[in-house]
Amino acid sequence: MLRAQGRCDEAIPEFETVIASAPNFTSAYGNLGWCKFWTGSIEEVIPLEERAIRLSPRDPFIGTLYFRIGIVHLLQSRIDEAIIWLEKARGANPAQEDLNAYLASAYALKGQTKRAAFELAEARRLNDTDSYSSIARLKARHWGVPKISALFEATYFAGLRKAGMPEE
Repeated sequence: MLRAQGRCDEAIPEFETVIASAPNFTSAYGNLGWCKFWTGSIEEVIPLEERAIRLSPRDPFIGTLYFRIGIVHLLQSRIDEAIIWLEKARGANPAQEDLNAYLASAYALKGQTKRAAFELAEARRLNDTDSYSSIARLKARHWGVPKISALFEATYFAGLRKAGMPEE
């Protein structure tokens, strides 16, 4: 509940307690990883998400775990790895919210502008809001602590600009 309320600082010790008492509780690893992400401990995310995948390789939410790993790779400028994981996420869950926008950014950063433009167009088509109409609209969302926000600016938003998303 704390994670869902955006209170990740408070949720982290709760997830750690759950893991200590139930080390095979898959969702605790994935949720702990995502809380670590939003609080700035990005280097801890991938091992936690991978642990959840190893514990439950047929998990119905595996696409979300793949997606999170892809986002971390993108923000750490490991573009080829980001694309691999984001494409895996698409294979596991084609309806994953925001996936096409992250792929648009990654493909643009890789220099594949036609593919990036296609993914951006798909993100706009699949989203029933106008959040992908501009960088300014996207920035209205919460993008984490300053460290994470800066990584989004340097990679995700930079890629979306290259894919053709306007500032305003």
